[in-house]
Amino acid sequence: MSAFFGAPVDAAYHLVFALTTVLTPALGGFAALAGIVVLTMAVRLLLAPLSFRALRGQAAMARLAPRIQQLRQRYGRQPERLQRELSALYAREGTSMLAGFAPLLAQWPVFSVLYLLFRSPNVAGGPNRLLSRDVFGVPLGDHWLGAGPFGAHGAVFLGVFAVLAVICWLSVRVARRMTAAVTESPAAASPGAGAAGLLTKVLPYLTVVIAAFAPLAAAVYLVVSTAWSAGERWVFAGSRRRQPADRAGGRLGGRQPRTGNMLPERAQRS
Repeated sequence: MSAFFGAPVDAAYHLVFALTTVLTPALGGFAALAGIVVLTMAVRLLLAPLSFRALRGQAAMARLAPRIQQLRQRYGRQPERLQRELSALYAREGTSMLAGFAPLLAQWPVFSVLYLLFRSPNVAGGPNRLLSRDVFGVPLGDHWLGAGPFGAHGAVFLGVFAVLAVICWLSVRVARRMTAAVTESPAAASPGAGAAGLLTKVLPYLTVVIAAFAPLAAAVYLVVSTAWSAGERWVFAGSRRRQPADRAGGRLGGRQPRTGNMLPERAQRS
């Protein structure tokens, strides 16, 4: 284990082991699994402000997509001019091409720590007692290929992969809902064509590939974290869909009192 991750891995070990000890009387053999779930939710809760800031950046990029396309068509043969125009557009709108990657980058160290935690036989100056914990007979430190891809242990992993794939599919649908909530035209809200559109559809499922090479504990983290991300997108999209109606209602409500106040005044003048 690298010295850089030594202290975080030790801290994660003590935290997960403490949660496992507390939850064992109620959950028995699933206590360690529940401890990982609790840890994941705590991390995502701490990252929630960063996540919603990134979602606002993604919404801005979706809203600007038609204007970006126009600039590409206009300055496609002038790369330097196109880059200047895009940079100016991003600066005016307070966003960038990298908007939305901050939560992913912030979570990667946590995933790395969990990966190392459940791949290390010794941690915190002693044997890693979490490695003896299992889910349906599969140790949390095992990975899919090592457990036997199609045996009884492999079936547990395949079940985790299936759940993760469904969550990724839902996440893609929620992302489309969020895009539709911030764009005015259906064409802008629809997925792009070509390589960019294919990347948008395929990229979320890369999580399943990563889970296939990770310990079971890290795969569980990916399931919970991906589900949390989909939930954040759903909440954000719902809030954006309500905003136009709220603003329209506010404008209407602001006009009605003026009309009501002006009618008696005009009547008095006449």
